[in-house]
Amino acid sequence: MKNKILRLYDALYKYYGPQYWWPAKTKFEVIVGAILTQNTSWRNVEKAVCNLRKAKLLNPAAMKDINKKNLAALIMPSGCYNIKAGRLKSFINFLFRKYGGSLKRMFSQDTAILRKELLEVKGLGFETVDSILLYAGQKPVFVVDAYTKRILANHKLISSGDKYHEVQRLFMESLPSDSALFNEYHALLVRLAKEACTTHPKCEACPVRSVLWSPAATPRYAPFRVRRHPPKPNLPAGRQAR
Repeated sequence: MKNKILRLYDALYKYYGPQYWWPAKTKFEVIVGAILTQNTSWRNVEKAVCNLRKAKLLNPAAMKDINKKNLAALIMPSGCYNIKAGRLKSFINFLFRKYGGSLKRMFSQDTAILRKELLEVKGLGFETVDSILLYAGQKPVFVVDAYTKRILANHKLISSGDKYHEVQRLFMESLPSDSALFNEYHALLVRLAKEACTTHPKCEACPVRSVLWSPAATPRYAPFRVRRHPPKPNLPAGRQAR
């Protein structure tokens, strides 16, 4: 199983190349995007983030001072805007209560402790929290989404009923503990799910099918430096709230 997980990454990276996630200018913008992308497309999130940028609210202190009603109006393009405004406010309240509003202090916390704390914030589920840890905090935590589960289930690597932590453990026990690797792997899986391993799989066009079902040389992975501002990033997909 470990070799298959490594081979899958190797094949995806060779076929698609680096995906340059997460497309954002600051750690706080990553966090905001991770919360807003629940149940919507990234294009809608971009519109909401653009509104926040124009209103100069893409920093913790400014978002703390705006009231929930006005915040909801700005993020309306992301959908479920009243709920998401509440979730953003819940995160901001947590950040100031526990870490004095400092993302640097927050991300200096032990990863397991911080993950537990974030999961206690109202409205933040496993996928959102792990996206914050990985993409904003560069913590080696693998993000699992519906795309990941679909691909692995289609290739008989997991059961469709496996829980989030079971799928996550499969990756984290099979791979080196490397945040750049986890970042790239998750982005590549999303790319595969959107282009080939769709709800109606295009198996004949799948770039990994033969790799997963035939003997291969010892797998490897290619570490790299993630560019902060790539010209044409592959965009995160919307997702279901956990």
